[in-house]
Amino acid sequence: MQLVAAASKLLDVKPEVVLRQFGEYFFDFCKRSGYDHMLRTLGGNLFEFIENLDALHSYLALSYKEMNAPSFRAERNGDGTMFLHYYSDRRGLCQIVPGIIEAVAKDFFNSEITMEIVNQIEEVERTGKKEHVVFLVTQKPTFSRRNAMHWNPNKEQPNTDNFPNGLKVNLFMQFNHNTNFLQCVPRPIYQDIQKSLQRKLQSQGFSMCRNHWETVRGLVQLGKGKLLRGFEPVYPKNLCIDLKTFCNAFPFHIVFDKELMVRQAGVNIQKIVPGLQTMSIHLDQYFSIVHPEVTFTISSIRKFINSHFVLQTRRDMMPEAWRDRPMLELRGQMLWMESLQCMLYQASPLLRSLHELEERSMHISDIAPHDVTRDLILLNQQRLAEMELSNQLERKKEELRHLSQHLEEERTKTENLLYAMLPKHVANQLKEGKRVEAGEFKECTILFSDVVTFTNICSECEPIQIVNMLNSMYLKFDRLTTVHTVYKVETIGDAYMVVGGVPIPVSSHAERVANFALGMIIAAREVINPITGGPIQIRVGVHSGPVLAGVVGEKMPRYCLFGDTVNTASRMESHGLPNKIHLSPSVYL
Repeated sequence: MQLVAAASKLLDVKPEVVLRQFGEYFFDFCKRSGYDHMLRTLGGNLFEFIENLDALHSYLALSYKEMNAPSFRAERNGDGTMFLHYYSDRRGLCQIVPGIIEAVAKDFFNSEITMEIVNQIEEVERTGKKEHVVFLVTQKPTFSRRNAMHWNPNKEQPNTDNFPNGLKVNLFMQFNHNTNFLQCVPRPIYQDIQKSLQRKLQSQGFSMCRNHWETVRGLVQLGKGKLLRGFEPVYPKNLCIDLKTFCNAFPFHIVFDKELMVRQAGVNIQKIVPGLQTMSIHLDQYFSIVHPEVTFTISSIRKFINSHFVLQTRRDMMPEAWRDRPMLELRGQMLWMESLQCMLYQASPLLRSLHELEERSMHISDIAPHDVTRDLILLNQQRLAEMELSNQLERKKEELRHLSQHLEEERTKTENLLYAMLPKHVANQLKEGKRVEAGEFKECTILFSDVVTFTNICSECEPIQIVNMLNSMYLKFDRLTTVHTVYKVETIGDAYMVVGGVPIPVSSHAERVANFALGMIIAAREVINPITGGPIQIRVGVHSGPVLAGVVGEKMPRYCLFGDTVNTASRMESHGLPNKIHLSPSVYL
């Protein structure tokens, strides 16, 4: 309702307009979602369509168990109008109904209608739905007989008793445009009817306009699309079936009178509810109405007699063996027998799967062979199996997604570890299975550093203190290698070795290493000596020259440098002074 209020404010229209537009869109959405064919088969006219909406919702509830659909009841009036009763436990949405119903009338039955609210009343017969709105449905006329035919006042009123095939046409009755009978008649038969009717009308005082033949075609369609030859059923004088056969053929039927007194019941429902064998109990003592949500009275049942009725057994009236089982639900049709003043409830067990059948200790054989419930259970069981398989595939897909994500995280960690051990382009070559050849670099700059009096520190401190000191120092030095783009070759004890210009040659290798060395001196001041409590002192030696570089080892491969330049840089460090950078002449120049 907040969305409706916001849309009304933005569009500057009343909320009723927004809800009606939503109803039209919802009908179109249902058609595009694959329910078009199902909706078209609900009825041959708007009245039948509305009466079967509840049945459609009950079938859809088999798949969508949480569905809480509104309920509809249509009531014909003598003047051709119709009262549409709308029930819902969601208040304020009744204006959606005209949008839906008007779209249905226009799309399915080629008819235009108007709907107006004539009453909003509190619930009486309904027990669950909170809102009851009554709409007056009026059909808009699409043509008038004055425009279609010209009456000759000098002749008597036409007699229609002798129309072809016994056709009765009252030319002055209200037109009914909701039938599509002629669309189903073969063309040769239709043409014969057309010519015969035209001759009859002309002979009895009507002059037909060529462009008004559609009006006469509408007259033929009177009567909800009945066959031209009119069908009259034939009933036997006596019912050719004995009581036992009937009760066995329809094992879940119940007959009860106006006072809800049970007069007759099928054999299987008697077996499940033994109280029905007495034939003198009140039906509402043993059953409650689940759908539609109405009071258990004859008057309420007769108002909703076109709905599917779902009855559920009451637990307190069931045998001891049923106390721990789910209650049995019956779904079927109510038929009022006027001559007997009794109601026939022709039902079937409401079972959706073999699991529900087993829960109630029932078997397929308990259901009559002609009952489609058998097929429904088996087909729905197959659907449930397919849904479970689909759910399993979805779960496996989700597991694979998590595994793939975890694998990607582990791969990233592995790559970072590999890049810490080897230069990135060398590591990528090794991952691709390529052989990394050793290479000679004619010019590079190598740096060595160590901690002054490191031997004395190790002899007087705990091992963990040494580890913490070196870890603090190396973390700071590692960050500097990234800042100055130099490659860390390795660390051995307190010795730290970097190189510039290897493995990627650059002309500014000496400047990069020199700036890195200055950063090391500054960073070392923040590392605490565990003996003195003051900052540690380091020596730094730097030398430039040619080297040979390559990957050494397979189990623990390392990128190593070889040559006199390495030895000279190490000697520059070992002969240097504390907190000083010892440069060779090649670096200085």
